[in-house]
Amino acid sequence: MVRHRLKIVAIALCLFGTAHAQLKSGVDTQGFDPSVRIQDDLFLHVNGTWIKDTPIPADRSNYGSVAILRDLSETRTRKIIENVANSPQAANSNAQKIGILYRDMMDEQAADRIGIKPVLPALKQIATIKTTKDVARTIGEMREMGKITDGRRDYLSGPFSIDVGQDSKDSSRYQVDLSQGGLGMPDRDYYLKDDPRFKAARDAYVAYLTTLFKLAGEKSPDAMAAAVLKLETQMAEVQWTKVENRDPEKTYNKKTPAELAALTPNFDWTAFLAGAELSKVSDVNLGQPSYAVGLAKLVSSEPISVWQSYFKARLLDDAAPYLSKPFVEARFEFRGKALSGAKENRPRWKQAVGVVDGSFGEAIGELYVAKYFPPSAKAKMDEMVGNLMKVMKTGINELTWMSATTKVQAQRKLSTYVTKIGYPDKWRSYAKLVIKPDDLYGNVVRATQFNYQFAISKLGKSIDRSEWHMTPQTVNAYYNPSMNEIVFPAGILQPPFFNLEADDAVSYGSIGAVIGHEISHGFDDQGSQFDAEGNLKNWWTDEDRAAFKALTDKLVAQYNAYEPLPGKHINGELTLGENIADLSGLEIAYKAYRLSLGGKEAPVINGMTGDQRFFYGFAQGWRSVIRDEALLQRLVSDPHSPGHYRPVGSAANSDAFAKTFGLKAGDKMYKPENERIRIW
Repeated sequence: MVRHRLKIVAIALCLFGTAHAQLKSGVDTQGFDPSVRIQDDLFLHVNGTWIKDTPIPADRSNYGSVAILRDLSETRTRKIIENVANSPQAANSNAQKIGILYRDMMDEQAADRIGIKPVLPALKQIATIKTTKDVARTIGEMREMGKITDGRRDYLSGPFSIDVGQDSKDSSRYQVDLSQGGLGMPDRDYYLKDDPRFKAARDAYVAYLTTLFKLAGEKSPDAMAAAVLKLETQMAEVQWTKVENRDPEKTYNKKTPAELAALTPNFDWTAFLAGAELSKVSDVNLGQPSYAVGLAKLVSSEPISVWQSYFKARLLDDAAPYLSKPFVEARFEFRGKALSGAKENRPRWKQAVGVVDGSFGEAIGELYVAKYFPPSAKAKMDEMVGNLMKVMKTGINELTWMSATTKVQAQRKLSTYVTKIGYPDKWRSYAKLVIKPDDLYGNVVRATQFNYQFAISKLGKSIDRSEWHMTPQTVNAYYNPSMNEIVFPAGILQPPFFNLEADDAVSYGSIGAVIGHEISHGFDDQGSQFDAEGNLKNWWTDEDRAAFKALTDKLVAQYNAYEPLPGKHINGELTLGENIADLSGLEIAYKAYRLSLGGKEAPVINGMTGDQRFFYGFAQGWRSVIRDEALLQRLVSDPHSPGHYRPVGSAANSDAFAKTFGLKAGDKMYKPENERIRIW
């Protein structure tokens, strides 16, 4: 499980053309749109024709470089799983369990025959709830419900999200994190804003819940759906905004069980902690205390019947992908069509791969890297990371806005970075995960419970610094502030994104910018609050922090001005950390590329200089198209800016970009040199 404060970047991927010269340069000039000047829009100039010629697949809400490489990883994973599933395997081995789970997920006819039976015991248990103590206990138990797809859960099941990670102010120990959750729609804005697009989503949500309740045989499905929406709206009203949740100091509130009880005496924390199997914990981190107070009031004020309806809604929503066709279709109509704009549900095999990958990620990853990750890829990554770290070290020394005192601490933090490439040094055991034939939903629940037990088993133990929070086959990367580490799974280190035979300029513009992005996260507005040991601790002078904020405020203003949808601007505060990392990652990747040339000039390939190829590679990585529904969802809930604005926003501040393409006053991407934002 990825912790809430990990910085996850949707990785930039490069596409390559089919001609030999294109493979050598790594630049797909066929995707260029010559009608758009690069000085006006880097993204559209490099990607415009590709965008015009590329329809979004019916089963997707977006498509582009990231999706293409994920398709490749998904197809490879499918081959691994099917090879395992179609071959005799030792009893109780990982391979046997993988095969059983995959076959069960693929057996749609069996799911149709069984219908709602798998969730009837849980529905009956919900019906036994009589008191507010029962409600509190059930909130703690909701970790057992969960939809596992692609290694993650789409939405939090319960009003409290329960996680185990390092104590933000003592990174040598594990601690329980409790944070707000439990909404059936992506963000509080969907409940609280008057925008017609959000109102349409609310109407679709009520229709979806009504269908679920009808399929479950409830007598008053319409009234139950309306009651759930009302309750979740009340929960949304007391939840913190995405921007507020970005503050690691405000979201650090260590509480003992006694302090929790004193904070909200009308909520039975003893019952909650018992339900969550956390009765013995000495303390927890309560991310949003005022939300806990508001939720406690709702537990006391709202009828038990409303809470029963809510629990049933969350159960049926999470279980729907593993039940009969009417449940699957109802869920897609809302989560696929209404929220994301997809026209068709994902093929069953893709759903099955996602479930198996989410349940046995590292077991599959071990097979994946043996087949698809050559040692030469790791060696090249080590070289590139080394160059970017050198540039970052030099860049810190050259900062004009930071004092020598703070620079010492910044260099100390940088020197303790840990880099993980490809796959973990040791593999996770799945021996205790029970998988039974012909029990799809039961297997999903047991996999969810298994992952939860794995998390809480860490409490009281030494920190496992070898642990990974992504599987090797994942197409992504991350920075973890508590570990002070940057991690690059094997899934992104493969052609066409990471091509050992392609020109270094494009590699530095794509994977190099990703490396720089993750390095920079340790020094963005959040990561910079953690010290070299991974503790939330101020290592800045007040003057330097003020100077840093003055720079980041300019970046907030720049992105606030972008309007991807009519009336919907990028939230510069929500996306600040990622925008800092995009900007700084580009800057240090470019300098690392120049460093890699050893003082020589890069060859001209197909009429393109090395510097031009670098920026083309950078822009190709964000090549994407997205449906309006999915874009709306991202604008209110995603800390990343939309793909179009990531290369444009960063390159507009780049001296090298301005020089390479001769930007001048009047060009849409032009900024006067003294107005360009330079942070790291």
